[in-house]
Parts: sequence; C-alpha cells; structure tokens
Amino acid sequence: MYIRKTTRVYKGKTYTNHLLVESVQTPQGPRQRTICSLGSLEPAPAEHWRGLAHKLDSALQGQQALPPVDSEIQPLSAKAIPQAEKMARASTSAIVVEPDSIQREEGREAGPVHVGHQIWNQLGMNGILQRAGLSPRACLLSEVMTLNRLIFPLSEHAMPDWIRRTALGDILQQNFSVLEDETLYRNLDRLHPNREAIERELAEREKTLFNLEDSVFLYDLTSTYFEGQAEANPQAKRGYSRDKRPDCKQVVVGLVLDRDGFPKAHEVWDGNLQDRCSLKTMLDALEKRLGKKPGATVIVDRGMAYDENLEEIRKHGLHYLVAARQTERSQWLDQLEEDTGWAEVVRTPSPRNPAQKKTRVEIKRQQKGDVLYILCRSEGREEKDRAIRETQEAKLLADLNKLQKRVEQGHLKQEAKVQQAIGRLRERYPRVARYYQIVYDAAFAKFSWKELVDKKAIARKVDGTYILKTDRQDLTAEEIWRTYILLTRVEDAFRDMKTPLLERPIFHHLQHRVQTHIFLCVLAYHLLAAIEHRFLQAGIHTSWWSLRQQLSTHQVTTIVLPTSSGRVLKIRKATVPEPEHREIYARLRITAEVMKPIKTWHEPDSEVQV
Repeated sequence: MYIRKTTRVYKGKTYTNHLLVESVQTPQGPRQRTICSLGSLEPAPAEHWRGLAHKLDSALQGQQALPPVDSEIQPLSAKAIPQAEKMARASTSAIVVEPDSIQREEGREAGPVHVGHQIWNQLGMNGILQRAGLSPRACLLSEVMTLNRLIFPLSEHAMPDWIRRTALGDILQQNFSVLEDETLYRNLDRLHPNREAIERELAEREKTLFNLEDSVFLYDLTSTYFEGQAEANPQAKRGYSRDKRPDCKQVVVGLVLDRDGFPKAHEVWDGNLQDRCSLKTMLDALEKRLGKKPGATVIVDRGMAYDENLEEIRKHGLHYLVAARQTERSQWLDQLEEDTGWAEVVRTPSPRNPAQKKTRVEIKRQQKGDVLYILCRSEGREEKDRAIRETQEAKLLADLNKLQKRVEQGHLKQEAKVQQAIGRLRERYPRVARYYQIVYDAAFAKFSWKELVDKKAIARKVDGTYILKTDRQDLTAEEIWRTYILLTRVEDAFRDMKTPLLERPIFHHLQHRVQTHIFLCVLAYHLLAAIEHRFLQAGIHTSWWSLRQQLSTHQVTTIVLPTSSGRVLKIRKATVPEPEHREIYARLRITAEVMKPIKTWHEPDSEVQV
C-alpha cells in the first residue's frame, strides 16, 4: 500500500486529498485500487508517507506494532478498516458454502427464445418497426408476441403467463411480472395500420441478408376458420374450406413466397372469395411492396389458370407458369397415351431419408402457338387421382340415393327445390358429377341418374396426368417442371402457419385484430424460414419443430448458495449449452451466451447485487 496525493480546483481554490491505495493485478495489467480517503495530511512531510502507509497496512492486517501505534495512526486505520472489509467481502471469490443446502430455483426455458430473439435481431426487426412508427415499448411487445407464435402459440389472454414461464425476461432484461392481456390486445391495434410498411422493408432486408432473388413468385391461397359466429367481422363468411370445416365461418389468406420460401406479401379476403378473383389484388399488392419486377415468373395452381388471370399476369410485365385446368387435359389425350417422346425426371431422395423411394415422373414438351405445354404423368399421382375419384364417387352415389328416397317418399315435391338439391350435389362433387347425367321428371315426380361411360373412361385414361403451361420459351421441359414443383413450398408454409404457428382457429371477433393475428403468424413464419434457410445453406434438412425440441433443455436458472456466515448468494445464469445446443447456435451464427450472470447477496434485511 502507499499514499497518493490528488488535487482539485473548485471556484479558484485548490483542494488537496490523500488516498490510501494498493496495487492489484487485472486482465488489463496492474491497476491502483483505492482503499479509502485519508483527507489532507498536510503539513505532514511527504517523506513520512511511505512509513505511514506501511503502518496502516499492518494495522489493517491486525498486526501489533512495537512500539504501540501512534495516536495519528489510530483514527486513520479506524477510517480505513470498514471500507477495506467491505471491499474484501465484495471482491473475494473464496466463500464457504454449505454443500448440503445448495438449491436450484426458477428454471426457465431459454434455448428457443434465445434463438428467436437472436434471429429477430439479425433481421433488424426493431429498426423496421421503429421506422414504421412504433415506439420502443410496442417493438418489445411485438417481439414477445411473435416469439410466442414461433415457440408455443397461445391466445393473448394466456400469453403473459407463458412469457413469465420462459427466460424472455432474463434475455430481454425486462420485468414482465405485471404484463396483462389487455396490453397485448392494444398492441395488435398499433401493429395493424403498419403491416404493409413492415412487410415491405422486411422483404428487402431478407433479400440483402440471404442474397435472395426476385425472379420467381409462388402464389397460393388457403382458408382459416373461426370459433364462434364472428358477427362483428364482415370478412367472416362461409365458403370452400381447405380445413374441412364447412360448418365454420372463415377468411381466405393469400401468400406470395420467393423461390427460397421467404414471404413477400400476404392479403386477407372474405371467406367466400374464389381463387380466380384474388390474383389481380395480390399482383397489385406485390408490386406496391417490391416495385415492378419485369421478367419475373408467377407460379399459380389450376384454380387461377383462367385466360383472364394469365392476361392479368402479362399486363404486370410478368411471365406465368400454371397447371392447366382439368378440362384442358382432354385436348392432349392422344399425346398422353403415346409411349414415345417421354423423358424421365431424375429425382434424388431427401438427404434426411436416403432410403426414400421417389415415384416415377415422365414429361413431354409440346408447343401450341406462343404457349409451351409440358405433359406430365406420375405413377404416384395416378394412384392418388384414382383414389380421390372413387371416394368422391361413392359419396355422390350415396347422396343421390338419399335424394331419390326423399322424392319418392314425398318429402321433396317442388321442382325448384329438387333442382336446387341437384345443383348442390354437383357443387359438392365437381370431380365426379360430370360423369353422371342427373335428371328429374316433374310430370311423374321421378328422380334418376345415369353413368356417362365414355366420359368416365376418359377420366381413367388421364389418371396420374397433369398439364403445365407457360409463356417462358427459354426453359427446358425439366426446368419448367422443377420450377412448378416449387409451388409446394407455399403449401408447406400454410401447413407451418396452421399447425406449429397455430394460425387456426381464430378467436378474435374484430376484423382488424383478425388481420393482425394473421400478420403475426406471417412474422413468425419469417423467423422460421430464416432459421431453416440457415441449415439448408449448410446442407442440413431439418425443421424448426425438431430444433425447438432440442433447444428446450437449455435453460436459465438461479443457483442458491447458502454460506457458513448465514448469508445467501444467488447466481442467475444460463446452464452450460450441450454440444447439440452449440451446434445449432453455430449453424445459426448466433452467440451461445444467453445472458450475463447476475449475482445477488441475500441477508435477513437486505439484498445486495454485485
């Protein structure tokens, strides 16, 4: 120890102070640590300071001096001892712990929320939300709501309890003990008017971050249904249900992805909207978010393969690639039956399942005017088409028999009602109703039907076949087929949004909250797509659901260390990541450190954080 003199000038007057300091070794090299302030030692001569420091050092260590300590040392040592003891107690790493009393408490799941938070930061979501007009508090709430949909989807009512059961508070350094569901409902209202701006900037950020291309747009629709009548939502209507829930009202959701599976735009429409009526609105929305993309290719399913839809795509300066409608297949019946001109598509098994057996697919290129047709036939699809047709045919015949009994028993007499029932059956079973002639003779009140053998024979011939058409002349038949198959990524996206992200069923009643609920699912899917894309870049085919299960064992916990002195040291920190955790974090290019450890001393009447 030694004494250091310091001076400070205040209002023209110079003040002198003397500090008792010691030299300590730190990672940055030797540093001085102040023991206490001794005040002014003037007029004591400077040559006596070293001896004074040695005497104080001996006094602090409890050594007895011979001769006895000078009277000037006693007040200085009494002043320095409490501060020295406090520093020694706070800085020492050697404490006596009662091993039988060590406990672990407040264990919280950290791995999945840590990954979600880090990917949220990689996408720059807080900056995107703030530039859209949201406050820092709204950005925080939007993040925790999106992470809930990604990890363990719940309603806004149950979400606060889930947040408190995870390590989100530790990771975000926020206190969520008083968070209520009403706060989350209000945040939905703040997000709603900013959806378009957020989606536009997020798509641009992902394009830069992952080096994505805007050369292919995959577009499809799905429906998601409500629990309850949803009377306050004018978009909630009954229509064709992809969820097999025709008893529930629904809304239709349209989604555009790029070829790598990242969302570009989404829209929410009335539940009874036909697929073909949505295309123009979605193309306008896509152009508004991304700008004009001349030369890009739009891929849609046969539900939008109408001439007016294809013309709309061309008006936007885009190419089209679609599956031709069922009625167009009969034009190519002769070519489909020929055995010449077919080329087999080489399909490799999935890396996750090397023993997988791919069904045989053959393609044939045909030109008709300025439209290129690709004739396709698949063994697996043949079995599927036949099974679907036979199943629908059995249901149609059963319903025709029921309708016949109603007419014969006099329960249905009015001709208009009978024709209406026939129309409903044709609408319910469009795939097979075309192969039957259904008639009602009002004069004799006789209902009957007849199988159209020729049409049904044609249907058998085209089982397993489908037609692709495009205005792209620069692609080979195989390139066209492989590009069209990318459309299955939209189906995968809808499957992810409906099941692990729990888009359905919808419990909200207000239209704008329903739309924001779907928007949160889309935001969560952005995170999911980014996570899975990182692994695909490394050649690893896996799903977020599998990763989430592996990460669930990485936790944040509090270690309780009772000491022999009666005081308790609590250390809040993450568990050491296991090898599988470290591998996931490395693939995602995120840190394995979930949080900085927090130490707190607990005494009967106080709590000190160090």
